[in-house]
Amino acid sequence: MELRHLEYFLAVAAERSFTRAASRLHVVQSAVSAAISTLERELGAPLFERSAQRVVLTSAGEALLPEARATLDTAQAARDAVRRVCRELSGTVVLGCLTGVGGVDFAGLLSDFHTRHPLVKLWLRAAASDGSAGLARSLVNHEIDVAFLGVGRRPFPGLDSRQLVRIPQVLVVPAGHPLADRRSVTLAEVADEQFIDYPIGYANRTRNDDAFAAAGVERTITMEVSDVVMAANFVRHGLGVTILPVRAVPPGPEVSALPVTDQSLEWSLHVATARGRRISAATTALLELVDAHLEDDGPPRPAA
Repeated sequence: MELRHLEYFLAVAAERSFTRAASRLHVVQSAVSAAISTLERELGAPLFERSAQRVVLTSAGEALLPEARATLDTAQAARDAVRRVCRELSGTVVLGCLTGVGGVDFAGLLSDFHTRHPLVKLWLRAAASDGSAGLARSLVNHEIDVAFLGVGRRPFPGLDSRQLVRIPQVLVVPAGHPLADRRSVTLAEVADEQFIDYPIGYANRTRNDDAFAAAGVERTITMEVSDVVMAANFVRHGLGVTILPVRAVPPGPEVSALPVTDQSLEWSLHVATARGRRISAATTALLELVDAHLEDDGPPRPAA
């Protein structure tokens, strides 16, 4: 028994006419007649007495009438409950993100979302030791619902992603370094430096490796750190040079930021979900707010 059949039955009962019922329902009369015939066969009893002059309920039809109304009322209540939930979203969204690279005002995004949907619980996971690759793996394994991750030339498999911003990077050297007063450098000019970089799996590490490979230059990585603030501090203390997103370069005279001219170090920040996984209404609502909280990194900073 379909709800549509009961709806057609109530329309005929109210209109006492198949023709008027069809007009009320905005369907052809044959559809109404077919629905009533199907319902009568299923129930094993005629529901209407039909003649050229009138259509009236049989005793079986009279018995069905209140039950049909109650059933459709219950169905409508169910629809209303779902609509209320959709307006007052609930549930949990687990999101993973990179820290310190910029691109999205995460605090503003989560605050805005909480104000709009206070019943939704938000769980934030920062990238672990394997960076964007780890976030991508967590998405595919359904451990998180959505991730903000870096993507280089090679996209991660198994994800549906959308580019949000492109992140320019610069070489950062300590004050007093022989290159500190330069306006720009090439990778060949810094091949002999001691590099502070990120662990394998981080999108910016992958992009840096690709750039040096494209330039035909080998470099030495003496330290691996998972945080851009730590990398900047190490440079400030003269422990090496590093490549940082432009917004992560600390202000002041202790370091200099130098654009690299022969290779692009730029990578992009994406928002991603697992391909083929059903996206919840709460996650969809979060995704709809992302663009309002994008940040503009602007052009690379000149040497400090």
